[in-house]
This record gives sequence, C-alpha cells and structure tokens, in this order.
Amino acid sequence: MSSSNEIHDIEVITAQNFAAGADDNTFAWAGAGLRRQKSFKDFFPPHLFRKVVAEVIATFLLVFVTCGAGALNRNNTGVVSQLGASVAGGLVVTVMIYAVGHISGAHMNPAVTLAFAVARHFPWIQVPFYWSAQFTGAMVAAFILRELLHPITILGVTTPSSTAARALVMETIVTFTMMFVTAAVATDTRAVGELAGLAKRKRCMRRPVSGGSMNPARTLGPAVASNIYNSLWVYFIGPVVGTVSGAIAYDFIRMSEKLPPPPSASEATDSAPNKSPSLKLRRTRSQEMAAASPRID
Repeated sequence: MSSSNEIHDIEVITAQNFAAGADDNTFAWAGAGLRRQKSFKDFFPPHLFRKVVAEVIATFLLVFVTCGAGALNRNNTGVVSQLGASVAGGLVVTVMIYAVGHISGAHMNPAVTLAFAVARHFPWIQVPFYWSAQFTGAMVAAFILRELLHPITILGVTTPSSTAARALVMETIVTFTMMFVTAAVATDTRAVGELAGLAKRKRCMRRPVSGGSMNPARTLGPAVASNIYNSLWVYFIGPVVGTVSGAIAYDFIRMSEKLPPPPSASEATDSAPNKSPSLKLRRTRSQEMAAASPRID
C-alpha cells in the first residue's frame, strides 16, 4: 500500500477510536477544533517562509538575467544580440519553474499570483506575502544591476514602442495566453504538467510593441532603478487583466465539462482501461481496493 493510503488509514482509525471513547459533545468540540487547525495550516503552512524565500530568489534571478541582458543589448548589440536577450529571458523562467516550481509554484509575477487567487487555486491570505517577495526580488536585482553595469543607466526598462493603447492591448493578449496555458498545466491533472516550463515565454510579437514585460514586478524594479516611469500603468493593468481573464476562462471551460463518475473497484478490475487514468482516479481506486481487502493485524 502506498504512503498516502497509509496516512489515510491512520486518520480513519484514529477518528473511529476517538469516537468510540468519547461522547457526542466532546467529539463535536474536538472535531471543530481539528477543522479550525487544518484551515489555519492551509492558510499559513509551516513552509510558507520557504515559499516566500523561493519567490524572492526566483524573481531576483528573473529580473537580473532579463534586464541585464536587455540593458547590454540596448547599449551594445555586439555584446548581447536581440535573440540572445530573448533566449536568456526564456531560459531563466524555464529553469526557475523547474527549480522552485514544486516549492512555491514559481509565480515570479504578482499578476499570476492574483489570477490564481481569483480562480480559487491560491489562498488570498498568502497573496501579500508573495507580492512582497516578488517586488523585493525585482527591486534588489534592479539596483544591483545599476551598480554592476555603471555607467549604463537604462536597465532593461519596458516602455511602449508605439502608443500606450497598443502596448496595453498586446500585454493583455499575451498575458491572457500565458495564464490560460499555465492554468491548464498547473491546476488540471489531465493536462501535461511537464510543459509548465515552456508555457510562459512568448516574445516574438510582444517585444517590438510593448517591450515584452507581462510582469508588474519585472517592470517596476528597473523603472525605479532607472528613474523612468513612462506609461508604467500599462504594465500593471495589462498583465492583471490578461492573467485574471485567462485563469477564469480556463476555469470556466474545465468546470463546464461534466466528467463521468469514477468506476467502483469491481468495475476497475473487470474491465481494463484504454488509457492511463489520472492520478486522482488511481488513488481513489487504490483506496477502494484497500478498504475491500482484509486487514492483517
């Protein structure tokens, strides 16, 4: 039997033993206390500090690499080419997702955190902690770049190459696409989760129009360090509207699909499935088979 099933069995046996030796009032009071404790741990898990530190490091490296490459490209295309700057940004995001995605989710983006919270895939009470970590990492990276790349003063700042309205539309569309795919691979067990690292980078069309930010923290850090605030509102409104819309759109599509009920243990053993079932379905089947089999003391 798997470890998850063993934990589940321990919880069931403990609850049954407790119910057998206590009256109804005591059990009801203790059950309410256990529910409150579980809810508190869901909001403030013991590893929340580690998740926050992971977001600081991931966002720091994101801004340090993307803005550093962008600043060097703007100053001298012979040092870092346009293609090199784009590839560097894509690689650092992919690497950070695979490095800390299992720890903090590798949001690295306040708009992504907000979208997950709106779609009820992330607790609202943890949003300020993630935002603080992301903006802190971006600010620290931008000011370190300012000292390292002196006398370069424009540190990968994202500004519209055309009008602010066009940049706003572009940022909204690309962040909608990014969050739509991210919501699929990060929240749906039926999606291919291994593609999460490739879901966030698309710079071909957006960079010539809006500068390719898609991230309020990545925009604000270099803007403050470079003291350039041209059309800063575009990179706050566009990513927020795009990510929230993308998360809600995918959540609507997934919730509108009516899935068939999982088969019982006898049906699962009688008929072999045509394709591999999901992780949740396999866990349900294993728990049903464990409950039907005799227990060895």
